[in-house]
Amino acid sequence: MDPRKIKRASRKISLVLRHQPEAIGITLDKNGWAKVSELLSRMSANGYPMKREDLTIIVRENDKKRFSFSADGRKIRANQGHSIDVDLQLEATPPPSKLFHGTATTSVESILKSGLKPQKRQHVHLSVDLKTAAAVGSRHGRPVILEIDAAGMARDGYEFYCSVNGVWLAGGVPVEYLSVNW
Repeated sequence: MDPRKIKRASRKISLVLRHQPEAIGITLDKNGWAKVSELLSRMSANGYPMKREDLTIIVRENDKKRFSFSADGRKIRANQGHSIDVDLQLEATPPPSKLFHGTATTSVESILKSGLKPQKRQHVHLSVDLKTAAAVGSRHGRPVILEIDAAGMARDGYEFYCSVNGVWLAGGVPVEYLSVNW
């Protein structure tokens, strides 16, 4: 599969496994897993012909490591970013003392009034480093980096989860734990 087709298929898989499995007629189990055979069959039937080898390349080479295979290789799921209700079976984990969130300049005022909210997703996504947060924020224009007092949140009873690809997840971040890191 050529690189353009891989990128196009990866985007479709992201949509299907994170938001709309019904878009190609598959179902996810309660933990977000889809059968690889079903995904391949339905992707092909919906204009995205691919083989298992193509899917393996997508999982392995995705720059954000968005997808994982199950231990037996028969299932696949998105690691985080779901707008549909799935239980990723992540355990609450003590976070680093600081985490970061990249956003667009146009969102900062609203965030500083009401905090970081997951919007249509299950969690707010946080990064351990400024570089990653800046890359995320730059998708929406000039990035602004928000610094999160994760240690303070954890001390106050908020839970954090770390996805298998290193993205930190939280149900939200109240204003008092945010500062702008220009």
